[in-house]
Amino acid sequence: MFKYEHKTKPLITKKKFFKRLRDNFLLAFTIISFSLAMGVAGYMWLGNLPFPDAVLNASMILGGMGPVDILKTDAAKYFASFYALFSGITLITTVGILFSPLVHRMMHRFNLETDNEEDDDKKN
Repeated sequence: MFKYEHKTKPLITKKKFFKRLRDNFLLAFTIISFSLAMGVAGYMWLGNLPFPDAVLNASMILGGMGPVDILKTDAAKYFASFYALFSGITLITTVGILFSPLVHRMMHRFNLETDNEEDDDKKN
């Protein structure tokens, strides 16, 4: 019968790990910046809001707090609905991108520890 033997790779160096953290942070920042710009443009164009009000509304929705200004046109209300759903998914995705290197490293380290314990048990 086929026997699977798992070989765990060692942890990457701290330098590579911090590079991975930086890359994920930059990706998350890019996603948030693009999402915020899309929201500001939509509120300015469809909601006829001035730039500061558009930034405030887009930021509040993107952060999960909710809108500030009352929208008067149907197009602006449809946009706000779409943007709120989009923002919720974006927030969850971005948090995943930010924390994935940390969680992966913790799980990898835990796996290395359990592999070492299993190896010690086999020797005894």
